[in-house]
Parts: sequence; C-alpha cells; structure tokens
Amino acid sequence: MTELLDHEKMVTTVAKAKEVKGFAERMITLGKSGDLASRRQALAFITQDKIVKKLFDVIAPRYATRPGGYVRLVRMGMRRGDASEMAQLELVE
Repeated sequence: MTELLDHEKMVTTVAKAKEVKGFAERMITLGKSGDLASRRQALAFITQDKIVKKLFDVIAPRYATRPGGYVRLVRMGMRRGDASEMAQLELVE
C-alpha cells in the first residue's frame, strides 16, 4: 500500500490488488479528516513518515469533495511466467 500511495500507481496480482484497495481507501478517508488522531492511526498502519505526510498534505485534499472510490483497479491480463492474472491499481484523478 505504501508503494501505491508513494507512486500513485502500481502493478500486482488481482488478489493482492483487491486486498490493497480496501486499505488504501481507508487511509485516504483518514487523511480527509486530517486531525491528529487520524494521523496517528495512519502512522500505526503505514510505517513511513514520508508517505503519511504525502497522504495528508497532497493526496487527501485532492479528494475532499469525493465521497469514496479513490482507487481504480484495471485488469491487465495474464503474467507470462505463471499465468497469474495481473491488475493495475491507480488513484483516480
């Protein structure tokens, strides 16, 4: 999840993408409230201070008026090596 919030886009398997999507939505919702308690909850889950700062200062204000649905999951097809279904997670503009 930290990679998604840092780069705002990532490619992974569909199963991992579905799991990360829920956590990322919750963290952005915490960032929208912006109070100290929410920041501490985010720091308890995301261990990198730089990512939490970006979440609260850059990403969350972008979605201030949006009620939900901050992350998009786009299926990309099968991986060559083991035929796992791949997906791209990206933050909605």
